[in-house]
Amino acid sequence: MLTSVAVIALEDIAAFELGVVCEVFGTDRGPDFPRYDFKVCTVDGGPVTTQSGYRIAPQADLAPVATADLVVVPAHPIGTRAPEVVLDALRAAAGRGAWVLSVCSGAFLLGEAGLLDGRRCTTHWMYTDELARRHPRATVVPNALYVEDGKLLTSAGTAAGIDLCLHLVRTVHGSEVATRLARRMVVPPQRSGGQAQYVEAPLPKAPDAPTLEPVLSWLIEHLDRPVDIDAMARRAHMAPRTFARRFRAETGTTPHDWLTGQRVLLARRLLEETDLGIDAVAARAGFTDAAMLRHHFSRRVGATPQGYRSTFRDRSTDRRAA
Repeated sequence: MLTSVAVIALEDIAAFELGVVCEVFGTDRGPDFPRYDFKVCTVDGGPVTTQSGYRIAPQADLAPVATADLVVVPAHPIGTRAPEVVLDALRAAAGRGAWVLSVCSGAFLLGEAGLLDGRRCTTHWMYTDELARRHPRATVVPNALYVEDGKLLTSAGTAAGIDLCLHLVRTVHGSEVATRLARRMVVPPQRSGGQAQYVEAPLPKAPDAPTLEPVLSWLIEHLDRPVDIDAMARRAHMAPRTFARRFRAETGTTPHDWLTGQRVLLARRLLEETDLGIDAVAARAGFTDAAMLRHHFSRRVGATPQGYRSTFRDRSTDRRAA
């Protein structure tokens, strides 16, 4: 359950990263979207100054952190140690099973609280080496957009915070809600956490193929068809090795990983919105059989297709009826 969100705002907080969390969880968009008891909290309930120089007035002191389902730490200067009362509040939140989420350098506060020990995590690529140095017991994933380790969630900088917040919305409320919310925010509905934080400089582009967008669009429209990298390369009029390099340069991941992610995303929608059996879902999403669907779906979603459907199917039906 996710109904209450507490954001911890300290001095020199990054305004954009705070705004990301407010946009996803703190904006009332009406009955078609989840509503949260949302609080921006400071140590004493007083105002704090952002890195941009203006001050923000919080809604509360740290009291809401003690009961929130989700506790968020936006970006914070890595050279500034958090007050001990904040670290205690983070430890208590994690201890009682709340989601604890950081954006960008907010991961350093989680590290100070001891929450990264033995866990996978990430932060902005500029700071990953320093995070690993300070917290050697953590497993820092240096180039991921975001990392989920149980209920501990960490993201890279700026827009990666949006990706992580939408990922959590998708986990709790289902892909239909997350996609609708992304559309309202005019952002991509899903970028996987394993996608690179930044992509290489684009390779020289041929006049007849300025980008791979036509190929990507065709793949999304024909996910039920078997396709390999040779077939993709032919459609892009490239040699397979050239295509693979171009694909990673433009998307930050491999063709196989990207295609599998799109197929899992389609399977989630089919499980939520249709009565198709698991075999039919597997075929429509382009998996060879139900076993292959279960394998990839469980690895990426953390639940079996049937378990996912039992959680989200009724919610989708109820929303459409309303």
